Amino acid sequence: MTEQEKYMKEAIRQAKKALALKEVPIGCVIVYEGKIIARGYNRRNTDKNTLSHAELNAIKKASKKQGDWRLEGCTMYVTLEPCQMCAGALVQSRIDEVVIGSMNPKAGCAGSVLNLLEMDGFNHKVKVTRGVLEEECSHMLSAFFADLREEKKRLKILARQKMD
Repeated sequence: MTEQEKYMKEAIRQAKKALALKEVPIGCVIVYEGKIIARGYNRRNTDKNTLSHAELNAIKKASKKQGDWRLEGCTMYVTLEPCQMCAGALVQSRIDEVVIGSMNPKAGCAGSVLNLLEMDGFNHKVKVTRGVLEEECSHMLSAFFADLREEKKRLKILARQKMD
């Protein structure tokens, strides 16, 4: 197992915490000098907060741990390509690199819809590595959304039966 795979497995563990809360299973870890300094997972519904993405939760913890908003020398491992909000936070926090499990063709801003992380013009660029444990990360998300669709279908049927 490579070092990238080892840390992505930790991000997947975080995603499973989100899944246990019936949240979209997205998780991440931030590594500095070979040690995990912060973990985060999606908690938007739980916290009733738009900002409670895995990446932002981890950045907040890492900044507190480092005693600085600048996270130079850090690498983030995240199970799903960051959205525009999280990509912006990664640039702003000066994280060196982001390692991504699964890409997000509908909302990703590390190369899918946009690439805010490596854009010329910003005062900082974040190196991007894509596809680490991609199958495992993608499967977890696909299974979550398939289950969600089945649950909605089941609830619709139950609602119709109550009307009859």
